[in-house]
Amino acid sequence: MKLKIGFSPCPNDTFIFDAMVHGRIDTEGLEFDYFLADVEDLNRKAFAGEVDITKISCHAYTYVAGDYLIMDSGSALGYGNGPLLISKNYIDPSELSKARIAIPGKYTTANLLLSIAWPEVGSKTEYLFSEIEEALLKDKADAGLIIHETRFTYHTKGLRMIADMGKYWEDLTGLPIPLGLIGINRRIPSEIALRVNRILRKSIEYAFEDSSASYDFVASNAREMDSKVMNNHIKLFVNEYSIQLGHNGREAINTLFRIAREKGVIPNMPENIFLVPS
Repeated sequence: MKLKIGFSPCPNDTFIFDAMVHGRIDTEGLEFDYFLADVEDLNRKAFAGEVDITKISCHAYTYVAGDYLIMDSGSALGYGNGPLLISKNYIDPSELSKARIAIPGKYTTANLLLSIAWPEVGSKTEYLFSEIEEALLKDKADAGLIIHETRFTYHTKGLRMIADMGKYWEDLTGLPIPLGLIGINRRIPSEIALRVNRILRKSIEYAFEDSSASYDFVASNAREMDSKVMNNHIKLFVNEYSIQLGHNGREAINTLFRIAREKGVIPNMPENIFLVPS
């Protein structure tokens, strides 16, 4: 059986999926036809139900929960790794309601966190995440939400941080911040879905055991970032929650969705949203 799988070119995704899509581990009779795309493109493909297995932002997942289950392996959660709100010139957080804010996509979890923290913000413009720093430098926006590797480079361009959205979340809940998930289409039979989850977990464990095996795949898709930034990116976003969500990971996701629903910024969702290994 061949399954279509989509994930981003970011180092954390290529690191965890490398062994799975390149046959470095036993795939239990399954084949994977993979493609790489920016997370917002992946979100939109999930909206159309085009992909069997996909990386998806937590925010976007709320709109496709009826079509996809959250896999127990592969997610991006953690402490100290949330989106950052930055600017070129000083902006007091109390003045953000009047600011023009560049966001990395309407359905990103970064935008969901911004909507929870500052629901009064009205002026938002979508940019590719890698173009937000430049938008600030050219005064096309007053503030910007940055994700992925730009978290490590913004200060080298003279930009400053207004707020750490991850710290905001941790102070609010004490839980790891859920950023991205791996969704599997509900049309996939349960036995196959559980098999995919086992394979993905083995792929992550393989990557941890032999990080050199995935280096070429990670580096070739890492948008010319240097190896130090690439490795920091992996260390920040791939952790114990990537191997297995567990109770704490599921609680963090449920808490994010509960708070967002209470603030009226996401739709109602089915109760059963997790693929839980037996």
